[in-house]
Amino acid sequence: MQRSAWYPVTVLVAFAALLAAAGFRSAPGVLMDPLHSEFGWSHGTISGAVSLNLLLFGLFSPFATSLMERFGVHRVAAIALAVVGTGSALSVFVSEPWQLWILWGLLIGAGTGAVSMPFAALVAGRWFTQRRGLVSGILTAASSTGQLVFLPLLAHLAGRHSWQAASLVIAAAAVLAAPAVFLVLKDRPQDVGLVSYGQDADAAPPEQPAMTALGSLRFAVRRREFWLLAGTFAVCGATTVGLVGTHFVPSAHDHGMPATTAASLLALVGIFDILGTLASGWLTDRIDPRVLLVAYYGLRGLSLLLLPMLMGPVVEPPLWAFIVFYGLDCVATVPPTMALCREHFGQAGPVVFGWVFASHQLGAGIAAAGAGVIRDSTGSYDGAWFSAAALCGLGAVLCLCIRRAGGGAAGGERGEGAARQAFASDPVRSE
Repeated sequence: MQRSAWYPVTVLVAFAALLAAAGFRSAPGVLMDPLHSEFGWSHGTISGAVSLNLLLFGLFSPFATSLMERFGVHRVAAIALAVVGTGSALSVFVSEPWQLWILWGLLIGAGTGAVSMPFAALVAGRWFTQRRGLVSGILTAASSTGQLVFLPLLAHLAGRHSWQAASLVIAAAAVLAAPAVFLVLKDRPQDVGLVSYGQDADAAPPEQPAMTALGSLRFAVRRREFWLLAGTFAVCGATTVGLVGTHFVPSAHDHGMPATTAASLLALVGIFDILGTLASGWLTDRIDPRVLLVAYYGLRGLSLLLLPMLMGPVVEPPLWAFIVFYGLDCVATVPPTMALCREHFGQAGPVVFGWVFASHQLGAGIAAAGAGVIRDSTGSYDGAWFSAAALCGLGAVLCLCIRRAGGGAAGGERGEGAARQAFASDPVRSE
């Protein structure tokens, strides 16, 4: 392989790994009704397994970087994909809810947590100095692309064949990606005689010691801005992955819409996710991130408030409008949230963002379980949609409470100084 080819190949393999891990993210909403029909399990019971998955996905993510630093990116990512594949394959044999909780919740939750934002950030940070933002955007888009690829396929298999066939497709995708990651993906460009793309060949690799996951948490929890950012991102997780990602398909099915149609609509959200994220990144460089977040959460809340009135057995223009708008807004919160983390926490910002992302998954897990309980107790998802709209209003208020750290480079330098001081006093450092 030509030396210069390592850069695009690395991005391609990392993208494939993230795409394969995203397969399960598309599954719960499609498989919930088939599991309910076959076993008679309540929506709350099935949602509980999804909730556990989302919680572990978020809580494991901050520690994944430390594991990758110690044991190698390719080893940890390959093992994680193998775990996802094993959990998905074994799930075809479930007959009791506790088995679903172990496989979907514990195994797949931990596996997908390792191949997520920390993995993408580590690959982009090590391999690229120039175009790092572009590469990060490409890798982040893998999740939305996975939704676009897997949702219609899984819905078709579950509807025409069985939910077990859909689960085996997820397993196959993860298992096929694992050896490519292990054999092709290199931990650092220096492993193949290269330097980070765009870096001076004569320059030494930058030394940027980082606190451990727990060290960064001890540093962050002393700052008011961490709790505000964690609170707003918990709202984001609750109103995206937790509610819409898990319950949109069964909710639409309650209104008489075929599951395959609803899954296709949710897959389209993935297309507009990508466009919305790119546009939000461009806007974040030009507009106060807090203002953007207030607008995003406020408009998202309004759209979720109207959603129950838009659903029906067929797709009408107002529902198309919701899909387009919600897709543009869905992941748009990520760039301004990351910018505020960097502004307030300096070089520690990406690690702190890992914990903010954990709060995202905590909110998602609570919403996934809560919406299932609301559906079981009331016979409708309307209460869940209205509650989500109220949460978005709360998220907008929390964003207004975030103070600027001084703006631009000055704010980042203050955050960097605080991070260095905290690092110097932290006796446990990542190796």
